[in-house]
Amino acid sequence: MKNKGLSRRSFIKTSIAGSLGSMVFFNTDMMTSAMGGQPFQGQLKKSLYYNMFPEELSVSERFQAAKEMGFDGIEIPTLDDQQKVEEFNQAAAQSGVEIHSIMNQRHWQYPLSSADPSVVEMGIEGMEMSLRNAKALGAGVVLLVPAVVNAETMYKDAYVRSQRNIKRLLPLAEELGIIIAIENVWNKFLLSPLEFRRYIEEMNSPYFRAYFDVGNIVLYGYPQDWIMTLGELIVRIHIKGFNEINKSFVNLRDGTIDWPEVRRALSDIGYNSFINAELPGGDLEYLKDVSERMDKIIAGV
Repeated sequence: MKNKGLSRRSFIKTSIAGSLGSMVFFNTDMMTSAMGGQPFQGQLKKSLYYNMFPEELSVSERFQAAKEMGFDGIEIPTLDDQQKVEEFNQAAAQSGVEIHSIMNQRHWQYPLSSADPSVVEMGIEGMEMSLRNAKALGAGVVLLVPAVVNAETMYKDAYVRSQRNIKRLLPLAEELGIIIAIENVWNKFLLSPLEFRRYIEEMNSPYFRAYFDVGNIVLYGYPQDWIMTLGELIVRIHIKGFNEINKSFVNLRDGTIDWPEVRRALSDIGYNSFINAELPGGDLEYLKDVSERMDKIIAGV
């Protein structure tokens, strides 16, 4: 999904006003749905994943480019170096672009559902690092894949072990004031919205919530159904396109997702936070197009 377009130097030098002037923006507090004329509730904020930017851009250049393209926030991976934490903090402050979430980097290699205590300890350590990153960077949320069901890990064991190990993390999350938000991914786990909601509610903590991924759910559900069922438990949203016919991820507003229905569902539950693009990386012209596609999703068109 990479496109050739604006060069690094020419884009970074473009003024914020000039960049914003070529885009379409919508006031989501006042926006009226194309589906019946009812105003949407809540104000959605646009963000994207840090690794979607061209690799040659520095940290500060990525944040500045995000600002110029109209993004309100960036989601970043776990940082294991304090100097990097300070660099990201400075870039966010200078650009005015918020680091709203940390994507934990160890949950696939070291799942909290593993029967191996050494694997679990590595997973716990990675989550603790992510939680401390979030506190230092003002992120508020850490994304966690809670468990992985595979040939070695039965479903019921994944359920029990992951809840037990997440409970070990909740005291630190509560102390730091950071929410652990679990994401629906292709991990053969929590395969219905009712079960997903029950899993969260059983933990009985305001610091344990849902990070709902619209594109990941299409193979076995309808995004708007999951959104309405999870409701107030959702604290962040990932968006990507998906084509159910050939079972492939695509760009936003391509594929088979009914985006106006997704937008209406977010309004109906009063969601009022970030929608975060999680797509393949590309050049700055491609990312600008992603931003414009997100504007249309927010508008409900």
